[in-house]
Amino acid sequence: MSHARQVHNIIRRFGRNRGAVFGATLLLVVIAMATTASVFFPHDPLRIVGPAQIWPFTNRQFFLGTDSMGRDIAAMIMHGSRTTLLIGLFASLTAIVIGVTIGAISGFYGGWIAKFLLRFTELFQTIPSLILVLTVVTIVGPELPHVILAIGAVTWTPIARLTRAEFLTWRSRDFVAACRAMGMSDFGLIASEILPNAITPVIALSTLVVATAILFESGLSFLGLADPTVSTWGRLVGEGRGLIRSSWYISALPGSAILLTVFALNLIGDGLSEALNPRSQGR
Repeated sequence: MSHARQVHNIIRRFGRNRGAVFGATLLLVVIAMATTASVFFPHDPLRIVGPAQIWPFTNRQFFLGTDSMGRDIAAMIMHGSRTTLLIGLFASLTAIVIGVTIGAISGFYGGWIAKFLLRFTELFQTIPSLILVLTVVTIVGPELPHVILAIGAVTWTPIARLTRAEFLTWRSRDFVAACRAMGMSDFGLIASEILPNAITPVIALSTLVVATAILFESGLSFLGLADPTVSTWGRLVGEGRGLIRSSWYISALPGSAILLTVFALNLIGDGLSEALNPRSQGR
């Protein structure tokens, strides 16, 4: 089967999953918000632009209202979508690089190398991830690159274990033995023969890693440990928690954005897992 045909079949199976299509639609809306934020709101989203605590849909100028300081909630949500997606994407890429590297080495070589890397992975799993992220960000600072690296450094373990399992399956195949007999190096076997076959389930899992990264970033922002110079959804939720009784919309609106984005990524992950699984063909 040609590569183009395989891609076509994957897209077709993904399109049959209504939940996955709905999730992709939600994510496209968030991406559109992120890309057009500067068009609709060219000013600094953290700038005070009007009276405080204007309720949503009561003022044409501020259709989502203002927060306790008089900042435009719509501007902060749209600019916050950019920050949220960037952190989720780059943190997940960091986790994928670390996880695939450790999982591939562990699954390919086995022996004491696998035992050492497996114990190393379990060590990270025994430490509560949020506590570790909070500790790292507190030590190195709340700048955006530090937050991305901290989140990526604690979310790689599921990817490593999945990659290891895939490598254990593929390394014993006949085509790998044939390539080894032809004198191909270990790096060549890993990079060009096994990894392309083992990466499929990692792609599906990566969407869940993005969702996890978004939740971690929201938690850091909620606690005031994220970059104070950028607008984030978690920060807006945290700043509105003191007014939850009188102006609950300040926390509810960005909280709903976080909920829908994470929900969309989970639906996409389920759809990709089904579409990339050859056993789902013909269902």
